[in-house]
Amino acid sequence: MVSSKETALTASFAALYAIFSLLPGLPIIGLPTLTIQLEAAMASVFGIILGPYLGALAALLGAILAWLLPPGSGSPFGMPFLFNPAINAFIVGLVYTGQWKKGFAVMAAVIAAFIFLPPSQPIIQYYYVAALVIWDKVIALLMIFPTIYLMKKYELSHVWSFVFYFFLAFIGNQADSALGCVIFAIPIVYNGIFGLTIDTVRYLFVVSPLVYPIIRLFQAIFAAIIAMSLVEALKNLGWPLPRS
Repeated sequence: MVSSKETALTASFAALYAIFSLLPGLPIIGLPTLTIQLEAAMASVFGIILGPYLGALAALLGAILAWLLPPGSGSPFGMPFLFNPAINAFIVGLVYTGQWKKGFAVMAAVIAAFIFLPPSQPIIQYYYVAALVIWDKVIALLMIFPTIYLMKKYELSHVWSFVFYFFLAFIGNQADSALGCVIFAIPIVYNGIFGLTIDTVRYLFVVSPLVYPIIRLFQAIFAAIIAMSLVEALKNLGWPLPRS
């Protein structure tokens, strides 16, 4: 049963996501066309505060609001990726509440799915496309294990608490990225919506194996800072956190 407090916080977080989407992304030095979108990082915080299901719902509702409102304005280019923030919150929430095996299985399945999609096929010829796309996601997947180790520690120092929340956020943001890559690798998306050929899509996947992990890194740092402060504030207010 969802309490009125949980309903209110879910709605508030959804609105907060939409508000953050209106802010200009942080520019990356040397890559002016790419920015760090802060709203994507917030989805990890939703999973920590609300748990996997309400956190995913808040992220999904927030993404829909951000897509419908300007500057999104219901663009068909953003529609396929509406569930990306939700999987971030879902995976983070599962790991944070101790359901890490389920989170590991879901994230591993999403990562593996890319191997069987057109940009990686035939795999003997285009194995390098798959390798360049999933290497960082696999690292994030394996980071679940040290995250669980830290979670079992009864008391963590301030530094290790930050590391713990950073790991969670990086895992969640990479789950978002993994789903985004899978969606973009589907013909009805890359060709039907974006009008791109398979060769162009392969090129786009190959030229960005380092740029996007850096973006996810900064998003995780931002999310960890927010999560640490918010968790402490809610604990002081007596808010029942998923792992409390």
